Amino acid sequence: MPHYAFKLRIKADAIEEYEREHQRVWPELLAKLKAVGISEYSIFRRGQELVLSLRVDDFDKAWDELDRDPVNLRWQEFMSRLFESVPEKQDGERFAMMKEVFYLK
Repeated sequence: MPHYAFKLRIKADAIEEYEREHQRVWPELLAKLKAVGISEYSIFRRGQELVLSLRVDDFDKAWDELDRDPVNLRWQEFMSRLFESVPEKQDGERFAMMKEVFYLK
């Protein structure tokens, strides 16, 4: 199963709230992530920088489905106030995707 990673950036004054909210992610959102085929989903943080890593057979298909899901839309709206733009994100990109250059299984 393909492995994907992308970057996000949170506001400096939102770090504690971001981490707190991720200790209590809504169960219905977690169920939806699994339902669209996402597994092994991790978020790493260093300062304001976030790296999100996950496995899914078809990244775009999964995110297209999430973009139409009412629970995910509520979560994204709720969390959006905590984010800044990612400097490396190009116009037209959904996320600032990262290229996997090494993997040891």
